[in-house]
Amino acid sequence: MRRPPIVAFVATLCACLVLVGPLCGCGATKKKKAGATVGERKEKAKADKTPGGPARELVKVARSQVKTGDRSGALKTLGEAKATIATDADPTIFAPRLVDIASVYAELGERKPAKDTLDGAVPLAKQLEDPVAKSQLLARIGVVYGAKTGGLGDTATAKKRLEEAAAAAAEVPERFRVQALAAVALGYANAGVADAAKKMLADLEEKARALEEPRPKAEALAAAANVRARSGEKLDAVKLLEEAAKVAKGIDSPANRTYALLAVAAGMRAAGENSGAADLIKLADKAANSVSDPEQQKEAVREVRAAQNASKG
Repeated sequence: MRRPPIVAFVATLCACLVLVGPLCGCGATKKKKAGATVGERKEKAKADKTPGGPARELVKVARSQVKTGDRSGALKTLGEAKATIATDADPTIFAPRLVDIASVYAELGERKPAKDTLDGAVPLAKQLEDPVAKSQLLARIGVVYGAKTGGLGDTATAKKRLEEAAAAAAEVPERFRVQALAAVALGYANAGVADAAKKMLADLEEKARALEEPRPKAEALAAAANVRARSGEKLDAVKLLEEAAKVAKGIDSPANRTYALLAVAAGMRAAGENSGAADLIKLADKAANSVSDPEQQKEAVREVRAAQNASKG
């Protein structure tokens, strides 16, 4: 947002005064405000009144605890997050939250709670009426089951869940089917089931190129590239990524441009094109900060930060 001229003048004046010493407090160094404690963050999370809000926010706290090495604290927080989800919870809202919780358990190597949580998410996912959402969530579940790193390494169960995701994708209207196919193909690849992923590529790429809407087109091409990269077909992957990046950069909506760029960046990382991925994440960061709606901006920026952290890892 453009600052009023008088504000800019005062800011410039303060900057100049810093050079000659902290006069009248303008250039004085302020003590940085301490961030909220884990306990405070958890209390705030539990007080969230949005549907599924406490579980969502508690998972974020748990992830931050994992990063700081507080394993026992993270496990306790995950238990609290799971306790906020009733057995008869709304599948649309709470099934994704269970998968979030399970994925953190899996990252921590806690196989039993991860599996138990996933097993609870499956019937809820199957109740989803939207076939796109159903296929995408079942694909996510398949990845957590099957991934060798950060997952359970259970290929047999992963295949079963991904086959269910593929069946749900087949029910999706033609206009939206490419989104579901992309989720399933990428799910197969991330779960370590490369052969099944490759079988879907021709159909996925054909449908992706036929799309007129730029965001789903860029995301579908990026997903196809990601699968090819994980299958060792780097040259083909890079060609697809160049095509996807061009589409993503041309998207008018800052929010849609953010997510499309992040999808292509993920494909870049899978192909080993880390420099290209970093460039796209910078563009995504700029786009995210241009989103006008405060809540949408907050979510978009959060996704960019997650991508930045993944790049560092």
